[in-house]
Amino acid sequence: MTDVPSPVPMPGGSAPPISRAIYGMPMFATLLVADIARTTSWYTDGLGFISLFAIPGPDGPVLVHLRRWQFQDLLVRAAPAAVTTGTGLTLSFAAADDELDALAARARSHGGGRVDGPAETPWNTRDLTTVDPDGNVVIFTAARPPDRQDAAFSEQLHRWNAEQGLDPGTHRAGAPGRATRPAADQDEGRGTA
Repeated sequence: MTDVPSPVPMPGGSAPPISRAIYGMPMFATLLVADIARTTSWYTDGLGFISLFAIPGPDGPVLVHLRRWQFQDLLVRAAPAAVTTGTGLTLSFAAADDELDALAARARSHGGGRVDGPAETPWNTRDLTTVDPDGNVVIFTAARPPDRQDAAFSEQLHRWNAEQGLDPGTHRAGAPGRATRPAADQDEGRGTA
């Protein structure tokens, strides 16, 4: 199995540039919304996504493809019926700690949604929680820089990695998906953690 380099920066690092490349998306979310233009504006003007493309329809776009970083893709479509605020679903996007304050200010300035934080979490991240005009909760989560991490939680992550047979030397607390299994375990069906 070949690993794809993660676009998530090291704790304390800066955000990567947004790619306009068209590629097969390993995961994406589709938001069904009441007003495509309003929701697209919230994500592009308020939260810094780009509009990669829009598929036109007789009364405006029928789908807009939004992107933040590589593999952070959202498809926005008109809802076939009235939109009700959902419960139980939260979308989380990796972020860089140094961009969260500006992102929060930008979204607050844009208006049309709700913005809470950024706030530090017990699991060594700093999170900015937003709610779009249709009630979808989107969290931008950044690993706290090493000098602001909770040492006890970092040690617990190392213990959990060791219990899973992971190399604790490659895991970085607060940066999900960075731990790797020993090379012998990277066969079909087991992959990386």
